[in-house]
Amino acid sequence: MPLFVGTSGWQYADWRDPVYHGAPQRLWLESYGEMFATVENNNAFYRLPKRETFETWRERTPDDFVMAVKASRFLTHIKRLKDPEEPVRRLMGVAEGLGGKLGPILLQLPPTLRVDAGRLRACLACFPRKVRVAVEPRHDSWWTDEIRELLAEFGAALCWADRLGRPATPLWRTADWAYLRCHEGVARPWPSYGRQALAGWVHRLGGTGDAYVYFNNDPGAAAVRNAVTFAELARAAGREVSRVRSPDSLVAAAEGHGRG
Repeated sequence: MPLFVGTSGWQYADWRDPVYHGAPQRLWLESYGEMFATVENNNAFYRLPKRETFETWRERTPDDFVMAVKASRFLTHIKRLKDPEEPVRRLMGVAEGLGGKLGPILLQLPPTLRVDAGRLRACLACFPRKVRVAVEPRHDSWWTDEIRELLAEFGAALCWADRLGRPATPLWRTADWAYLRCHEGVARPWPSYGRQALAGWVHRLGGTGDAYVYFNNDPGAAAVRNAVTFAELARAAGREVSRVRSPDSLVAAAEGHGRG
């Protein structure tokens, strides 16, 4: 079962030189797709793109590419999961433009939203059963047996989250697949993760079932470096890992081709 490793987004200004080596921004997705076979799309959270945009992303990425999509804040932060039918229908109507490259949908809940099993149930029920949904609550009131059972009922994954090298959520397994977001490490340079912390997450994920791992510590391109290292550690532990190449290896390959 594959372990998909990537970053949360690909359009960060301070990645221009260390990651994209000065390539124009219009080509960054193509460059990213040479390094990683998956990405978590955060753009949809702030402003839901049109279906045509998702279709373009599908066309611009390699055949093995998978794009997870963070649900619009209109659904999670403004509506706070209330009356989810129309927002979910609109989200899926555009995200399905990715076709077979559509990965999980992430529902990141606001930290001020207290537990509401009824709203969560109604929201999960709106998604097609074929769509994988990960839920990232950020208020401690959500950590109840009822919520754990509800997620399992719908086959939705509790999004495991790391902050400062420690789990920020219970490590419930509520689906036959897993979803992990790494927000901020404690190694230098900030906000990087050290090898020990990354190895700890490889161990926690174990060796069974699909898993999606995204690094959200984007400043200074820490996310890219950590994703590459995490993939190396996972492979060493015997996991099947999605395609991952470091930016430096791509440059070296291009230079070697030029010398030929």
